[in-house]
Amino acid sequence: MSEKLKALLADFGAYALVIYLVIFAATLLGFAAAIRAGFEVEGTGETAGLWFAAWLATKATQPLRIGATLVLAPLVAGLVRRFRPQREAAPEGAATEAASEPPTT
Repeated sequence: MSEKLKALLADFGAYALVIYLVIFAATLLGFAAAIRAGFEVEGTGETAGLWFAAWLATKATQPLRIGATLVLAPLVAGLVRRFRPQREAAPEGAATEAASEPPTT
């Protein structure tokens, strides 16, 4: 799976990173809310704090989060590229004309 992740980062780096962090934050906050609401996570012990227990539960879901990132990054990147307004390109001759003119003094 690490080879796929490296290829994904090369192709969709920023998108993959943002998607992974959003999924991580949503999972961590979801587990914290569930634990606070009374859901008991097995194996965290009685002395574990809320955020530590939520982090442990989130850590257990890491393979699922990586898999979701692998699936979602190309889809989100494609949607963003499709709907992002394209910058208007300068006319082809404009760049060469400006470069060929002598500087004015």
